[in-house]
Amino acid sequence: MKYWLIKSEPETYSIDDLKRDKTTSWTGIRNFQARNNLRAMKKGDICLFYHSGKDKAVVGVAKVVGEAYPDTTAKEGDWVAVDVAFVEKFAKPVTLKEVKANPDLKAMQLVTHSRLSTQVVTEEQFKTFVR
Repeated sequence: MKYWLIKSEPETYSIDDLKRDKTTSWTGIRNFQARNNLRAMKKGDICLFYHSGKDKAVVGVAKVVGEAYPDTTAKEGDWVAVDVAFVEKFAKPVTLKEVKANPDLKAMQLVTHSRLSTQVVTEEQFKTFVR
C-alpha cells in the first residue's frame, strides 16, 4: 500500500462533497507528474485530502477504489482519472502553516513541490496526520 495527497479547492470539490457522495472520479489533472502519480495509484492506497485555495489544510482521508482509466473530461491528450472513496474528515484540519512548522514533514512534497496536485506521501509522513 502507498500513500498520496490529493488536492482540491473546496469550492470545486470538498471533503464534505466526498463524504456526501461516498465516491468520486478524481478528474481534471493536467500536469504530467501529477498524472504519473495517478497512474501509480493502486486500489487500497490511502490519500490525504487537501483543501487548496484559501483553506490550505489537510482535512481528511480518502481511499483509492478504482485504478487509472482515461479521464472523460479531457478533450485531448493522454490524461487519466482514478476513483476515490471517503474514509474520514479530520475534526481539526492540519494547516499548511502547521505542516511547514513540523520538522518531520520538511521533506514532504506539500512543502517542496507545493503546486503539484497529486503527491507521494511516505508512511511516516502519513502517520503524523492520523492520530
